[in-house]
Amino acid sequence: MRTGAEYRKAMRDGRRVFVMGEGRIDDVTAHPATKAMIDEYVAWYDRHFDPAWKDIVMAGDTPVSYTLPRSSDDLVRMGRAYSATTFPTAGNVTHTPAYGHLISMGVLVAAHEHGHAESVHRAKAYRETIATTGRFLTFCGGAAPLGIRLREDPAQRAALRIVRETDSGVILSGKVGMHTSPAYAEDVYIGALNGAMIDGHPASFIVPVGGKGVTTLCRRLAVRDPNRFNSPLSSRFDELDGQLWLDEVFIPWEHVFLVDASPEPIARWLLWHHLYGWLSKAEFTLGIAFALTDAMGLKEHDPTVEYLVDLIAEVQTVRSCLTAAERDPDFTPEGYCVASYKHLMPGGIAIFRAHQRLSEILRALPGSSLVVAPSDRDLANPELAAGLEECFGGAGYTALQRSALLQLAWDHVASALDGRESSFELHASGGMQAWRGRLRRGFDRYNELANGVLKALDIQMPEIDLNSIRDRPLAPRRVNTAAAPKA
Repeated sequence: MRTGAEYRKAMRDGRRVFVMGEGRIDDVTAHPATKAMIDEYVAWYDRHFDPAWKDIVMAGDTPVSYTLPRSSDDLVRMGRAYSATTFPTAGNVTHTPAYGHLISMGVLVAAHEHGHAESVHRAKAYRETIATTGRFLTFCGGAAPLGIRLREDPAQRAALRIVRETDSGVILSGKVGMHTSPAYAEDVYIGALNGAMIDGHPASFIVPVGGKGVTTLCRRLAVRDPNRFNSPLSSRFDELDGQLWLDEVFIPWEHVFLVDASPEPIARWLLWHHLYGWLSKAEFTLGIAFALTDAMGLKEHDPTVEYLVDLIAEVQTVRSCLTAAERDPDFTPEGYCVASYKHLMPGGIAIFRAHQRLSEILRALPGSSLVVAPSDRDLANPELAAGLEECFGGAGYTALQRSALLQLAWDHVASALDGRESSFELHASGGMQAWRGRLRRGFDRYNELANGVLKALDIQMPEIDLNSIRDRPLAPRRVNTAAAPKA
């Protein structure tokens, strides 16, 4: 297992990384736009050597995050680590090296399902490399950016094209759309939606971010106050989603996989991790609400207590779904243990529905003080200090302490970073429609319950078969239609 210092060193590789509005970033470990996130990933690695974290992130001498789960107990142990490591970032850092290992597990299972023996061998070897080295992998489904999908010639709408094949690998060119943390990852898995075919099979690839011919283009930074007191979260946890542009990039055969075009098998464990990230955001919301209840003197205020009960109910619903998914799991044909979708999907649907309500409660709970809370610089201004202390201090809190908490709440639910996270999650895992579809396909008691109630009747009833509901495919990806060419 590598240390944080080894990860930081690996990031100093002269990669072509561009951030919109910032231009090219030659050293992501030092640039103000990326340094804080690099520090967070360094901390993620270093927790594995911290005695205070040992019982959470290590199983003996093995990092929990690199477990290939075979039992419910494995899932429980992994889930505990995901919860503990995503909470300090308020769920904003969704893609960690642990997430990358889950991608490699999904590729392995997808290769098994596709039945391509060589891809199984390659996927197994790559997963073992991830588990041994801690190399940081992130995920891209492989779809092309919008402009490419709208090209007039349908044959030119694929994200990637194989320029040529060689004895040692393939040469790729093209552009792929949104994925998370490409500025900080070492590899990107580009899924089979990319359109490239090999021997009649959809192909997917592991692309090195620092490879020759690779350009990483990241979205603009989330707008934040340059004073970290006012932006304790958004100044530190901006993952910089982006695109990958390939110009005749060499990919060795060891990093080429033939799998089905659907990304669902690869995402098998990712959705479980997604839900832990969403839960961490909700639990962070609840934690701030508890702290504000004390800081604002509202422990005896019945409407505030009712707000807290509402928050607790939403949080515990999701945590209960995760517990059930891990304790009543599914298994792949190869014996790998997977958090059950029939329990996992209701948790995702619940958090989709509750997200806006959770944010509204936290905005409402502290009252108007949330809007007018001063910064540390205001409190240090000699002309304002005494008056602000009078306005915001008291009852065991200094004005600085109470304002710091209010600024944290503001940054959590009223910042550009919160807006980015809300928008991103509508797309990253398919949104509400996809989670509902996965629940429909994962639920397995249609016939049991329908025929069970018929036994309460005193007459013979026909046996009901509702398997067609479960077997219907997931809704297809939306199609962008190009305008007809002008005459």
